[in-house]
Amino acid sequence: MSPYVPVLGLMLLAGIFVSVAMFLSSRVGPRRFNRSKYDSFECGIEPTPAPVGGGRFDVKYYVTAMLFIVFDIEVVFLYPWAVAFDKLGTFAVVEMAIFIVTVFVVYLYVLRRGGLEWD
Repeated sequence: MSPYVPVLGLMLLAGIFVSVAMFLSSRVGPRRFNRSKYDSFECGIEPTPAPVGGGRFDVKYYVTAMLFIVFDIEVVFLYPWAVAFDKLGTFAVVEMAIFIVTVFVVYLYVLRRGGLEWD
């Protein structure tokens, strides 16, 4: 139980901080309620009603999301490999080289298709 005492203490401290902050903000904060305060805010642009069919997003948003996932997965695999690099053998180095080449091929494909160009 003793290794968990600092974690429990930190959780208790965080809970106390959140409770005190919420209480103080409700007591000290301004109480001016108006229509613009409850209106949705979208980066300074006046919000428009959603189209009936749900609207369409440009494909470049999906490509950006897929690129993020590809490179995020690359980091997830590369970080533990880099930490244990001195304990790994030649087989692991070859596997990681193949993995990096595969990810590089994906990057070149997207670059060639214009997925990184914004209009």
